[in-house]
Amino acid sequence: MTTLTLPTFADVQAAAERLQGHAHKTPVITSRTVNEALGAEVFFKCENLQRMGAFKFRGAFNALARFTPEQRRAGVVAFSSGNHAQGTALAARLLGMPATIVMPHDAPTAKVQATKGYGAQVVMYDRFTEDREQIGRDLAQRHGYTLIPPYDHPDVIAGQGTAAKELFEEVGPLDAFFVPLGGGGLLSGSALATRALSPACKLYGVEPEAGNDGQQSLRSGAIVRIDTPKTIADGAQTQYLGQHTFPIIQRDVDDILTASDAELVACMAFAATRMKLVIEPTGCLGFAAARQMKAQIQGRRVGVLVSGGNVDLARFCELVGG
Repeated sequence: MTTLTLPTFADVQAAAERLQGHAHKTPVITSRTVNEALGAEVFFKCENLQRMGAFKFRGAFNALARFTPEQRRAGVVAFSSGNHAQGTALAARLLGMPATIVMPHDAPTAKVQATKGYGAQVVMYDRFTEDREQIGRDLAQRHGYTLIPPYDHPDVIAGQGTAAKELFEEVGPLDAFFVPLGGGGLLSGSALATRALSPACKLYGVEPEAGNDGQQSLRSGAIVRIDTPKTIADGAQTQYLGQHTFPIIQRDVDDILTASDAELVACMAFAATRMKLVIEPTGCLGFAAARQMKAQIQGRRVGVLVSGGNVDLARFCELVGG
């Protein structure tokens, strides 16, 4: 049986060095209205203002930057509903290598167009009837590409952890930290940074109410697989946690919470009108959970990781205006 090598905070530190000059050091924003409403001091780490509009650039660039010359020549293949697609496509472009991305037919148009705009070849599939991982493996085998999954990879996890590292280095220790959860790359990377830089902080993963596989997994002590969840949080429509992400989450995360689609829409509307931020539904998971936990975070210093802002304008208006 193969023993997994899990990334550590040292890997997050190394990733931060690789990302220097390539990834944005995204702003940390506060809102007096939010602080008054929740009775807490809340710090929003705005990865919606990252290159290509989401944290995914961090993990993709870190992984691709470690390719050998042979791997760079052959290129990368990835599968993603959108943000890992764009992150990988942009990272490949910056590093001068070809990229092929497997994306679902129902991925947001803006994400598909952006991925193509960065120069990647896009292969479409049906997320409800086809296996994206198998498609990715087949392409890798046929063309010699290196497959970089969206979350279950040590270099991806380490790269994602750099966002939380930046947050703690800027604002200091926190009492609670809310992080969106899909496949667990962002949460497990954030966990490595949290335990190193703010060890007493309560760390919460937050996933869509319709897709609580992570919550079920943490409760049962084993990875639980579910059908593709039907939720507006397209960045968290994962069916199970990764072999690398789950052990870190199990070890370092205090709890996993959920948020309904209605709560995500309310947060999108608030962020746009009061904070002047465009946040995609998945990016609002942490904020929604912090609002739910108002009683528990009174008087506390709280971090909220805003994971991305890639949402079609028409879809945004439909959700927020409806």
